[in-house]
Amino acid sequence: MIAAVIDLGTNTFHLIIAEISATEVKVLLKTNEPVRLGQGRINENIIIPEAFERGIATLKLFKQEIIKHQVDVVKATATSAVRSADNGGDFVNAAKTDAGIDIEVISGDQEAAYIFKGVKATGAIQATSLIMDIGGGSTEFIIADADGILWKASYNIGAARLTQAYFHSDPISQTDQLAILDHLKDTLQELEAACALYKPQHLVGSAGAFESFTGMIDPSIDLNSVKSAPIDLNDYQKLAASLIASTHAEREIMPNLIALRVDMIVIAALISNYVIANCGIKSISLSTYDLKMGVLYGLASAKLEG
Repeated sequence: MIAAVIDLGTNTFHLIIAEISATEVKVLLKTNEPVRLGQGRINENIIIPEAFERGIATLKLFKQEIIKHQVDVVKATATSAVRSADNGGDFVNAAKTDAGIDIEVISGDQEAAYIFKGVKATGAIQATSLIMDIGGGSTEFIIADADGILWKASYNIGAARLTQAYFHSDPISQTDQLAILDHLKDTLQELEAACALYKPQHLVGSAGAFESFTGMIDPSIDLNSVKSAPIDLNDYQKLAASLIASTHAEREIMPNLIALRVDMIVIAALISNYVIANCGIKSISLSTYDLKMGVLYGLASAKLEG
């Protein structure tokens, strides 16, 4: 069976096409486009016309690849930007009409469950761990061990959302930082309580910003081929301090930092710092598998069970 998974994120649309057999999942194509669906007015629950058009144009390109690879099943999931937008339904309808793509708008809870499936497929969860996936619109947290999920939640504290709401200085000022930290403190009380209960000491960062952190700390790691990689906590903390203190222009020329994340990486560092400091985290690692791989492995499981 040839399966295609489309992950319509707030910042980036991803397409994975894979051949699923009884013994393996073989990726045939992996591509993405920086659609920036949450550009400009995500906190006003609007997909602006330019972003709307970029999204549909990207889905049309993805559809061409799906046809070219003679895909048997397509699963497209939309997350925070679409589910929170007043015109999200219009986008879903346009995707079906104009690009021939049926989109399922998933809840934050479903998103967290798929992220867990993806991270679990790397084999990285050995002891009780906290998984964090910093998206553009929302951030998901999952506390899990090798047997399964112990607790999960999704919060509207994505990097694009917080950038638009709080990032008004260059470099980011202490005032802006404190406003973000106060918001995190108000928002993440349940997370802190869950961490106090289950006591995860290891943080697994799911793709996104954590790929940037990893690539900037150790450029020798091939992020396209590894499933997971350790991140030295001291090295991460030095990098985070550098990112937070830097100007936009300074970040633009930093190696292994893609243009899409030049500003949002600062927010990702602030969120990560807060979680590490307040949730008893002693070590961190990267999982390159995230929601889209979780959806793919979910399709593989259904195929094997069927």
